[in-house]
Amino acid sequence: MRGWALALLLGALRAGGTELTFELPDSDKHCFHQEMERGLKFTLDYQVITGGHYDVDCYVEDPNGRTIYRETKKQYDSFPHHTEVKGIYTFCFSNEFSTFSHKTVYFNLQVGDEPPILPDMSSRVTALTQMESACVTIHEALNAVIDSQTHYRLREAQDRSRAEDLNGRVSYWSVGETIILFVVSIGQVMLLKSFFTEKRPGGGGAGT
Repeated sequence: MRGWALALLLGALRAGGTELTFELPDSDKHCFHQEMERGLKFTLDYQVITGGHYDVDCYVEDPNGRTIYRETKKQYDSFPHHTEVKGIYTFCFSNEFSTFSHKTVYFNLQVGDEPPILPDMSSRVTALTQMESACVTIHEALNAVIDSQTHYRLREAQDRSRAEDLNGRVSYWSVGETIILFVVSIGQVMLLKSFFTEKRPGGGGAGT
C-alpha cells in the first residue's frame, strides 16, 4: 500500500527555511511540495535519524515532472540547485524497499539567498564601520552555532536510538540466558538426585 503525505509549503519568495522531522513507515513514500520562482536557489539537506540501516531513497522533481535529483539508500545528503522553471517542486522520500523497518527522517529546505542584515549593505560603496563589521561577524557566528546545534541534536537522536536498540537486545539476551541457567540448574539437580536415590530390588519368595 502506497501512502502519500502532501504538504504545500507556500510563502513569500524570499530567503526562508523549512525544517521537518517525520515518520516514514515501511513500504511507504512521503512527498512534499514547494512553489518557487525561476532562478531561485534552494538547498535540501536530509538525514535518517532512526530505523533499519538508517537509509532512504530520495528524489526531487521540477514542475515539468523531470527528475533533477535521485539517490537510493542514502543515510544523509545535501542537494543545492537553482530553479530553471517556475512552479511547484516535489521532494519525495521513499522507504518502499524496506518491508519491516520504520524510519524517522529529518530534512531542511532552505529557499533563496539570505537577506543582508543591514538594509543598504548590498548597495553601499563605502566600507563597513567597526560596529557593522562586528554585527556581521556575530551574525555569521550565530548561524554557525545554529548549524552545529542542529547537527549535534541529530547525532544525539541517532545515537540514542542505537543505544535503546542495543539495550533492548541485551535485555532479551539476558532473559534468555537466565531461563537457560534455570533449566540447566534444575536438570543438574534432578540428575544428581537420581544418582543417590535408593533402588529397592523387587522379588517374590518361593512357596513351600
